[in-house]
Amino acid sequence: MATLSPVLKQATGVVAARGEGALIFDEDGRRYLDFTAGIGVTSTGHCHPKVVAAAQEQVGRIIHAQYTTVMHRPLLDLVERMGEVLPPGLDRLFFANSGSEAVEAALRLARQATGRPNVVVFHGGFHGRTVAAASMTTSGTRFRSGFSPLMAGVVISPFPDPAHYGWSQEEATRFALEQLDYTLQTVSAPEDTAAFVVEPVLGEGGYVPASAEFLAGLRERADRYGIVLVMDEVQTGYGRTGRFWGHEHFDVRPDVLITAKGLASGFPLSGIAASEELMSKVWPGSQGGTYGANAVACAAALATLEVIQEERLVDNAAARGEQLRAGLEKVAAGDDRITDVRGLGLMLGNEFRDADGRPDGATASAVQQEAARRGLLLLTCGAWGQVVRFIPALVVDEALVDEAVGIWQEAVAAVA
Repeated sequence: MATLSPVLKQATGVVAARGEGALIFDEDGRRYLDFTAGIGVTSTGHCHPKVVAAAQEQVGRIIHAQYTTVMHRPLLDLVERMGEVLPPGLDRLFFANSGSEAVEAALRLARQATGRPNVVVFHGGFHGRTVAAASMTTSGTRFRSGFSPLMAGVVISPFPDPAHYGWSQEEATRFALEQLDYTLQTVSAPEDTAAFVVEPVLGEGGYVPASAEFLAGLRERADRYGIVLVMDEVQTGYGRTGRFWGHEHFDVRPDVLITAKGLASGFPLSGIAASEELMSKVWPGSQGGTYGANAVACAAALATLEVIQEERLVDNAAARGEQLRAGLEKVAAGDDRITDVRGLGLMLGNEFRDADGRPDGATASAVQQEAARRGLLLLTCGAWGQVVRFIPALVVDEALVDEAVGIWQEAVAAVA
């Protein structure tokens, strides 16, 4: 008898039978508020009728039209429609299946375009589990340990995380930029540095937003030294933060944008976007993949984009995010264990610390499990698992947010 790998660990014991919007129902018909969204994937909710119809129609036409062999209409239409939402100038696209693949495609692009070997990443970042992506990941040792040697050429510099350092945002930003300059002076010379790769909001690292000053500092140094600035928007893109792209909160332009997760409402699809000038420097034949830009995934992505625009889901993410933050902050104000509520839009985290100020992953996990027992599905993140994160579908409504906050308050109170 075959079973799943014992290394796979589930955040809840729920066996999902069906989903609808921001709700999941188990095999016994019990209803759960799904504030995980498949780790931020089901942007338009579970089984949005328009996405379902698009996928069903495409399955009956052609499923696999391999896009380095033939083209297909959903891909061509998706590229055209994404041109309406991509940052100005980032008008050349390459598609793959997963965030990790897209990260590695961006790394390949930066190295080939610049002829330089090194990449600077930032402490707490998560970029994936494949070898190169894991080598660039510093949000937790579980993603990068036990299969050394990792990829060479990765240099780690601080991220401006005020809660970690116990400083103000301004102090943390100043320190991070000073240390980046020190890194470029002592570890990876600008002439050896192909790219800066950064998340606008740390995901697995604890839902920590960057600052406008920090990202502006990266942009200035990238321009000064000819370094490619890569924004990893796998989790922050497609409306999650209350703007279409997370970096828009900070008014900083990337050279390469990485997208995945919410792109196709649950179908596997990822991509990178860059300018024609930069993308043309990739070596011929170096981009490809058997399943990338699958026709059904592209049809679902087209429908996803239409739903986001027609239902004004980016605006909804901003409004419901403000509502959710207010509710979470009210709960935190009544419990000294929750020391920070942070994030952007519908990407919010609650940090737990013990009486001595140390990260408290045990309490965070206990509250997350208690919330699940009460019908609210959540996930943890952070280096010690000390942050409980809320990432509902962008279709979540006011009533469901209020219900989730009520369950959260009960769960926090129930865990002594």
